Order: sequence, then structure tokens, then C-alpha cells
Amino acid sequence: MDYLPIFLDLRGRKGLVVGGGDTAARKASLMLNAGAWVHAVSPTPLSNAFKELAVSDRLIHIETGFQDAHLDGMDVVFAASEDDALNKAVHDAARARHIPVNVVDKPDVCSFIMPSIIDRSPVMVAVSSGGEAPVLSRLLRARLETLIPAGYGRLAAIAGRFKKSVRGKFGTTEQRRKFWEKAFLSPIAEMVFAGREQEAEASLQTMLDAAGTAPDTGEVYLVGAGPGNPDLLTFRALRLMQQADVVV
Repeated sequence: MDYLPIFLDLRGRKGLVVGGGDTAARKASLMLNAGAWVHAVSPTPLSNAFKELAVSDRLIHIETGFQDAHLDGMDVVFAASEDDALNKAVHDAARARHIPVNVVDKPDVCSFIMPSIIDRSPVMVAVSSGGEAPVLSRLLRARLETLIPAGYGRLAAIAGRFKKSVRGKFGTTEQRRKFWEKAFLSPIAEMVFAGREQEAEASLQTMLDAAGTAPDTGEVYLVGAGPGNPDLLTFRALRLMQQADVVV
């Protein structure tokens, strides 16, 4: 493993992006979405992509050339200008201060690299080739995008609201794990994917109340296989088959 996958908590923290083009705007957008305050250093006007982010009061444009003092108080840095010499200067200055720094498209001089991201907040999936094949990472992300419905984020949010109750109900980690596995593999997940979130929450509460007292009840799903070509299965049919104990 060439890199340690980690997730940074940037809520309320500060990030610096050097550059005013579309690439820099994408990095600024990621930090803003993660809750950071972003300083964008560029002596020239920001690109249109940047201007779309200007509605955020957490984005500050510093309309000067880069100076070491711009690193004061920063928690993460992106060197995203079109000037290689400037990017190297930003990198060297950040490294000297032990601030994590990413130089766009230069993984060999980064202290961290950015993966391809599938955002199903609060569920996040990151795919990386370690900088060796970024196009492959994007293709893998595109494939995974089709297999991970947006509903997984809503499902995770519901689970978060029940987390305290589940912890109070079950005394051990193993008991909690088994409960959540059963819940996520039950029709509750399909209810969320279908937009029936209130029904899903009610069912989850019922499952929690009955835990340890009611016998397990199975579910049977009928999946249309069409002419028999597996490539013609719907994504929902594939999910149901993957979670089934028996397929006939």
C-alpha cells in the first residue's frame, strides 16, 4: 500500500488554494463542501467556475501573488496554478511548515493525493490508483456510481439518528453489528431507496423494539430475469440477488 487512505475533518478549519483557474476552483469547492474556510490566492481575476462559489462567505479571494505568510493558520494546501515554478514554491513552503500539500497532477511531489470521490454524504467512497492511472480511477468511480444509489446517504443518515438507541439496546459491539447487518439487508433499505423514509424509520423502530423477542421473519423477492442475459438485470434486481441467502 503506497498511501494511507484517510478522511480529514475540515469543518471550521482553513484551507489554501493557490491559483485562480477552473482546477483551483474544483479544489476550493471540495474544501467548501467539507466545511472549510478557503483562501484563494491569485493576482488575477478568478475564473467563472470560482465565481459560482463566491456566494459562500467562507471563500476569501486574496488578490496578490503567493507569499509564505499566506500559509499562516492553514491546515491543508492545494497548489493549483498553471505555473510549475510557483506550485513548487508553494509545495516547498508548505512542507517546511509540515502542512499537508497537494500539487495538482504532480503526485510524486505531494504529501497527499486526491482520490476520485463518490459522494453519498454521509457515505463517502474514494477510489485511487496512487497517481499511476487517474483515468482508470475515474472509470472505476463511474462504474461504482451506478452500483451505489443516492439513497445510501439517506440510509446512513437514518442509521445515525438511531445510533444512540441501538447502543442503549445492545450491550456489546457484536450485538450491535448483527442488528445493523440485519437492518441494512432487510426491506428497510429498499424503502429508503424508494423514497419511503418515514416508513423505513417506523420499520427500524419496530425492529429495534422487537429485538431479542420476536422470531426472525424472512423475505421473498421475485426478480424478473427477462430472456436470461445477466447484463439485462436492473440494478435493484442485482442488489436483491447479492443480499439473498438463496437464489432459485
